[in-house]
Amino acid sequence: MNSTKFFFVTIILLIFLVILPSSLSVAIDAIIPNQPLRDGDVLLSTTKIFALGFFSPGDSHNRYVGVWYNKIPIQTIVWTANRDNPIIPISGAGLLAIHGDHGGLVIYGKDQNTPLWSANVTVSSPNNYAIAKLLDTGNLVLLENNGSSQTVLWQGFDYPSDTVLPLMKIGLNRRSGLNWILKSWKSHDDPSSGTFSYEIDPTGFLQVIMYNGRTKWFRAGPWTGKGLSGLPEITSNSHRSFVNNKDETYLVYTVPNGSVFTRGVVDESGTFQRFVWRGQENKWIEVSSNPSEWCDYYGQCGPNSNCDPYSNYNFSCLCLPGFEPKFPRDWSLRVGWGGCLRKSGASTCQKGEGFVKVAHVKVPDTSWARVNMSLSLKGCEQECRKNCSCTAYTSADERDGGKGCVTWYGDLIDARTFSNVGQDLYVRVDAATLAQFANGSVIGKKARLAISLVSALVFLVLVFLSCWLVRRKRKAGRQRKNTFFMEDRTDLDDQSNINSELPFFDLTTIAAATGNFSVANKLGKGGFGSVYKGVLHNGKEVAVKRLSKHSGQGIEEFKNEVVIIAKLQHRNLVKIIGCCVEAEEKMLIYEYVPNKSLDSFIFDETKRNLLDWTKRFEIICGIARGILYLHQDSRLRIVHRDLKASNVLLDASMNAKIADFGMARIFLGDQCEANTHRVVGTYGYMSPEYAMEGLFSVKSDVYSFGVLLLEIVSGRKNTGYYHDNPDSNLVGHVWDLWKESSALEIIDSSLGESYPVSEVLRCIQIALLCVQEHATDRPLMSAVVFMLGNDAALPSPRQPGFLLKRTYHASGDPSASTEGAYSINDVTCTEVEAR
Repeated sequence: MNSTKFFFVTIILLIFLVILPSSLSVAIDAIIPNQPLRDGDVLLSTTKIFALGFFSPGDSHNRYVGVWYNKIPIQTIVWTANRDNPIIPISGAGLLAIHGDHGGLVIYGKDQNTPLWSANVTVSSPNNYAIAKLLDTGNLVLLENNGSSQTVLWQGFDYPSDTVLPLMKIGLNRRSGLNWILKSWKSHDDPSSGTFSYEIDPTGFLQVIMYNGRTKWFRAGPWTGKGLSGLPEITSNSHRSFVNNKDETYLVYTVPNGSVFTRGVVDESGTFQRFVWRGQENKWIEVSSNPSEWCDYYGQCGPNSNCDPYSNYNFSCLCLPGFEPKFPRDWSLRVGWGGCLRKSGASTCQKGEGFVKVAHVKVPDTSWARVNMSLSLKGCEQECRKNCSCTAYTSADERDGGKGCVTWYGDLIDARTFSNVGQDLYVRVDAATLAQFANGSVIGKKARLAISLVSALVFLVLVFLSCWLVRRKRKAGRQRKNTFFMEDRTDLDDQSNINSELPFFDLTTIAAATGNFSVANKLGKGGFGSVYKGVLHNGKEVAVKRLSKHSGQGIEEFKNEVVIIAKLQHRNLVKIIGCCVEAEEKMLIYEYVPNKSLDSFIFDETKRNLLDWTKRFEIICGIARGILYLHQDSRLRIVHRDLKASNVLLDASMNAKIADFGMARIFLGDQCEANTHRVVGTYGYMSPEYAMEGLFSVKSDVYSFGVLLLEIVSGRKNTGYYHDNPDSNLVGHVWDLWKESSALEIIDSSLGESYPVSEVLRCIQIALLCVQEHATDRPLMSAVVFMLGNDAALPSPRQPGFLLKRTYHASGDPSASTEGAYSINDVTCTEVEAR
């Protein structure tokens, strides 16, 4: 090669090397002065576990600097620098650089004179320089280099986003004033600071709280030495620790195995979730989620109460020992917000008073509590007894039999009961109340039964009187008003009018999550569209209910379901995650329930064997509790109107979750029943007064529950064909057997002989009480739950209503049958869904 050609080749290579860094993406291990990170490049941690670079979330075109897992195929953002100061497209390409003058870390857009974001720190000497590195913990650190050593100037872990990683602190630094708080994203497409925050409350006895704005949403509680009081299932065995000294207070967790990827996230719906990456399945697995049930939400039952989801009183709200409902009438109607007051005439700080132990609880809000770590539990009792204003006490640290002392002065707020974990709370009571308790034990079985019976009786009387007054007014000629809560609402395109707190997902996100609604992800098809399984960007599994574009009926039902279920929180109701409204597409996004619907088990010859009687009874009770919540315990009185086996979903533990609220209606005030001009629902589950006259009430759901209960016991569909009585459905068939004292013949043969005969017969009798022809004869769901939970005598059922009758052709072929209504009124309901 001659010298001229060599010269030109050298020039071309030099030009190529100069142009290459600005035209291709490169990976670097540090950001140093005069070597920034450009949009498209990535900064990798030492072992390449984490990466830092520019990203755009969801369908957003804004650019952010963030950290994500480098070795996980699903981009999972764990930290964002400029979450509230994005680089918008018109501002040009982004740049993360070391500021030349003082050594701080800055993000520039098009204007490189004014940073959009800055880590506002300065090197201590002009002779030193700063260098930014990403650690294998996911922590971006800015180091000051003086030639021989490096010190940390600034770190990303001091400014968390929505995610906590191992070794990241949640708490506060008293010296620097730093507050390590998790804040949710505003939405999937917007990482800016959202509504929900997860932080340590420094007042009183330190505790962890999730806020919605500045309203307490969920309280994880104080540190007990073993874990957080409100999360007793997550103990110190999970490698959590709590540090509290004069300099700082924080909660932190570690993982013993560095190859395990785990994170905690505060999502935009107000849930704190923990995930673990499962490599063999290539997805994030949710290991915990809080709040997860009604009692988890802050202050559900008001002051001086205890929210007990396992209560025998058919109502989760119970007054603490020595207290009684502030508003007895509301309490009897299952409205507990008013809380409890000290019992009338009761006086503490007198002879004979003492303390009653309430076991297995999340202790009340400690914002106003006092703590003394030098006292034992016995000393704590003495300390509380000396002060007449002291209402309760507990140990500050559960280890070694209990040490330290926490005392409350005033109202006790947000206590709740757990099944077999939690702390012991000692509540101050007067002498008379103390005498009712034996050695601090809970109230006796007979007393519980008596109180429950009285409460149920009062409730029934009040409901009867209310219904009687409504009917009297109707007879007097008052014009019947349309009670549909959802009719004449504004158009769905005005999303703010649906529910301002419900997250909205864009169509692209849902399409990506479901594989563009692939057939492989299709879970089933309902009356108004199909349901698909999906996986969101954070690894959360969801079920997407996609409304059919050609369903004229479905728009109203969709709006109805959005507004109603967004306001409901109960462990036996399916949880809504958000919705999607875009062009002609309308979708609801629910929690994914892996075992699908109840009908896929009880009506399947093979899968029904997986449901023994114990599990079936648990499902029955779960459905009953869910309906009771809808009718009485929720903020709204809701009639579902389409209870059936396919609308009961089963989670991973086979717990029942009621779904599909498209037909549901809200009752206002003391309203007991309503009339509709359009009868919708499913034949076989509808009550006679609804199918024939369009009248629906809570008793309509009771009828549906009775049918469902018989199907669970028998493993047969209500509309099945019975050779021994071809004119009857399941309800009629069971009624005939009941009259002949042969009801056990209906029990599912797959149960064999492994079931308690008395309990099964009791369930059949309860079901027949629920399907009685006249609505006034049917029990309320509060009474149904009570009957399922004890052995009290049951009334005899009367004639069931609305028996579907088949007329067969001469061939005797059941497939050639026609159906009619065995009733005094023969009406065809053209808009009723077929089974």
